[in-house]
Amino acid sequence: MSRNNYFFTSESVSEGHPDKVCDRISDEIVDLIYREARKTGVDPWNVRIAAETLATTNRVVIAGEVRVPPSLMKTDKNGCEVINPSRFRSAARRAIRDIGYEQDGFHWKTAKIDVLLHSQSADIAQGVDSASDMQGHEGAGDQGIMFGYACNETPDLMPAPIYYSHKILRLLADARKSGEGDAGQLGPDAKSQVTVRYEDGKPAEVTQIVLSTQHLAPDWDSKKVRAVVEPFIREALEGLPIADDCNWYINPTGKFVIGGPDGDAGLTGRKIIVDTYGGAAPHGGGAFSGKDTTKVDRSAAYAARYLAKNVVAAKLAERCTIQLSYAIGVSQPLSVYVDLHGTGKVSDEKVEQAIRAVMDLSPSGIRKHLDLNRPIYAKTAAYGHFGRKGGRDGSFSWEKTDLVKALKEAVRD
Repeated sequence: MSRNNYFFTSESVSEGHPDKVCDRISDEIVDLIYREARKTGVDPWNVRIAAETLATTNRVVIAGEVRVPPSLMKTDKNGCEVINPSRFRSAARRAIRDIGYEQDGFHWKTAKIDVLLHSQSADIAQGVDSASDMQGHEGAGDQGIMFGYACNETPDLMPAPIYYSHKILRLLADARKSGEGDAGQLGPDAKSQVTVRYEDGKPAEVTQIVLSTQHLAPDWDSKKVRAVVEPFIREALEGLPIADDCNWYINPTGKFVIGGPDGDAGLTGRKIIVDTYGGAAPHGGGAFSGKDTTKVDRSAAYAARYLAKNVVAAKLAERCTIQLSYAIGVSQPLSVYVDLHGTGKVSDEKVEQAIRAVMDLSPSGIRKHLDLNRPIYAKTAAYGHFGRKGGRDGSFSWEKTDLVKALKEAVRD
């Protein structure tokens, strides 16, 4: 039996965290290729991307396998078609500038950017382009397990600790970029952490708040930083009480001037718990950023969240975890598992049957249902892939709750 009274903690990191800088650049590569495919008349269904980024002091390295439109290729001195690095370098610089890095050790204009992308492996392509179980349909881009989760703790059906950790950093980033008062002196690199006390299984109050944020004013101490950030933290936590004896740890090590990739190297895919549910649900282990949506690490995780959110939105359960599993080159999932954590209004097995009935869970079925062949991924790279508001560009389509009616009907059949 699960506990009803406990403490749970989740962390988030800002868009300027070194790993998030890399996630952003990798997802800018994804968007660039999808955008260029649409512009030049190349079928976006044929796009393939697996881009990884490393960042350190004034250096960025982009590597991986891609299948790109001819407009992103060039002819080398040997007459061979190779990736043209210039557009990818420009995309990386724009991302770094938008994040806000103009410091000596990491500057969007002066950082050296190496582009080591090459064409996709033919061995991988053959299995993805034509699935072994459904010839002519896409196969999964890799094997693996993916999880989706939803709960009724917050308006966006996310766990409270990660929801509020993200919200703190989003508010601070907005204030920093707008130059709002002393917040304009904050730097891009930051981390937050929120501990929530649960009572009878529901969020009751915040008991611990941790925030470390870069600042550009070298004479600021922890006391000054707290004075600047506390109003934004309290605004972010509106709706969830802060305990009278809550412990605040604001820049607990003191000065934090050198930040970002100059202070610590970054890599794509090292913040997968921040990207998902803050540890409140299982994770299959695969990162999202830098991948097109034939990669089920990304698309199936989105589909699992979409289905779990719709289950909770339909009030079929208060909490829902869904696991999907795939094999490379095989279209349909090998298994579908649902856990309603004892909160279901119907059986877990009934929901398993229902989600298979309301959605095609092959990679092509997911891409079509959620309309994923779009340049919508750079904005996913920070503050979580889930619990976000959809945009007019089709972004965060997996956060819709448009399957509620279909699920209710399916569980009645």
